[in-house]
Amino acid sequence: MNIRAIGIAAMVSLFCATGIVYGAEVAKIGVVDLQRIIDISNAGKRSSDEIKKQGKKMEKILKEKEAGVEELKKTLEQKALVMSQESREDKERALRIKMNDFKSLRKRYLDKLKEMNLDFSSRIKKKVFEIVDNVGRSGGYQLILERHVGGVVYAPNAIDITDKVIEKYNEADAKRAKEKKAE
Repeated sequence: MNIRAIGIAAMVSLFCATGIVYGAEVAKIGVVDLQRIIDISNAGKRSSDEIKKQGKKMEKILKEKEAGVEELKKTLEQKALVMSQESREDKERALRIKMNDFKSLRKRYLDKLKEMNLDFSSRIKKKVFEIVDNVGRSGGYQLILERHVGGVVYAPNAIDITDKVIEKYNEADAKRAKEKKAE
């Protein structure tokens, strides 16, 4: 009988101990994919469209400049044999200057596009981080990581709050746009 009582007591204490573990508060962790927010959100799409629009303008100007360089190069090749040495050197110098101007302009345009991209991204990030902070506080999260920067290799979809953040960001963005129109 003693063995039976000891066995029952052990079983009861085992069940009680597991109840304590299940009753413990679980840390709520979330993951956000910032790049996906930039790609999918309304503000991110507008930023991308603006960058593409500027890029097309710049590309058009670069093509015109390149056509001018190619025309000068073609003219120089065709008339090089009938030109005087001095005239040919002047044309070659003018060609080198135009080519350097073209390369310099292309580099400036690329830098400007990169700068625009960083500017738009940083503005979006700032607003998104505010929203993530609000979602974290209201949702009782103890930790929210950025999927790529935070070193997250794997996270189940159940803890990914990106869609919730995109929804709230789009709502806030629409509200800001409406307020701007009212002004």
